[in-house]
Amino acid sequence: MYHMIQGHTIARLGRTDDQPPLLYQELFSADANALLARYFTERGLFGELDFGAMKETKPDALFAAWLDLPEDQRKPIDAELREIFELSCEKGFRAIIDEAGWQMQADPEALAEFVEALSALPNHYHRAMVTYLDHSNCWKAATRFYHADTLPYWRKRKNMGHRPAAVDEASIQELADQIRNYFHRTEGRGNNCEVEPFRRGELDYFFAYPEDYSQQSVEWVDGKFGRRPHNPAFEVIYVYSQKEGTLDLNFRGAKKAVELLQGIFATTILKQDELPPDPRDERVYDLNPLGQKGFNFVYAIGSGIEKVVVKKLRLSSRVTKGDRITLEADTEQDREGITPCWKRSRKPLRYACTTSPRWSWPRRWW
Repeated sequence: MYHMIQGHTIARLGRTDDQPPLLYQELFSADANALLARYFTERGLFGELDFGAMKETKPDALFAAWLDLPEDQRKPIDAELREIFELSCEKGFRAIIDEAGWQMQADPEALAEFVEALSALPNHYHRAMVTYLDHSNCWKAATRFYHADTLPYWRKRKNMGHRPAAVDEASIQELADQIRNYFHRTEGRGNNCEVEPFRRGELDYFFAYPEDYSQQSVEWVDGKFGRRPHNPAFEVIYVYSQKEGTLDLNFRGAKKAVELLQGIFATTILKQDELPPDPRDERVYDLNPLGQKGFNFVYAIGSGIEKVVVKKLRLSSRVTKGDRITLEADTEQDREGITPCWKRSRKPLRYACTTSPRWSWPRRWW
């Protein structure tokens, strides 16, 4: 679910999942003059531009008009366009579909029509822009899901039980209060905290935003350069699976806080007396078969998984302790995964054993 895919910039076809920051020349060149016209017209901008006469992928007039916008008009639009640009990729489209599934759960026909209509559009940029313009009720959660999908360093805890997550206002406020109190008491930050709950398929997401330490940022404001004090927020993200009885936590901070944050979730959202124990998996796995071409992955029927490919292996030396070799395949270019890479390597792999695999699994979403 949280696997990250490597790629390259393909601006005209919608961005890939590791796209660099927004470049307006590329955004305005996305073969989408009609959508751009709608976007700016709804904001009362660029009425003098003839979008129909502009050549697709040749946005010189639009870019010149954009540069002439006053700063107070350009800033909010800049934030919106960046969000649209970020979701103009496969992960963004999946996030949009997931939220639409929740919003339209009572009307499967409407959901099917929605997915079919977006899928028929020429690229992910069009899909993101149409969703933003015509389906704003799906936008906020989709941006949160996409953001979560791009984050590394998730910590999973099993044995959380199978109680339903409490999403009533009182429970959400209690979660926010306890997170705020913990960070305020232990680290001197967290004076305020807001929690946003979302449902994604069978998963419950909770995005908590405690107040961070005050900072000064170097900025340009109304043409003047200076430092501006502000109070940013930091993130604590929970993803709970009632079916699996697991809790994933994303928090970039002290390791000692992880179990305490898990405990806060257990008592406030799952209504448990305390955090359940997390027994260690003592099983030992033989990973060496993963390097064999004939190895078959077994997955449940109906899982939506079409194929599993090993994309990265770390091999540990049998001869010299501590020596390692890492093989990583570009599965975007070669869908066979690590096997061809293994064959092309001339390193003495017969003296190594597999100790750390990584794989990917394309899903059949609809």
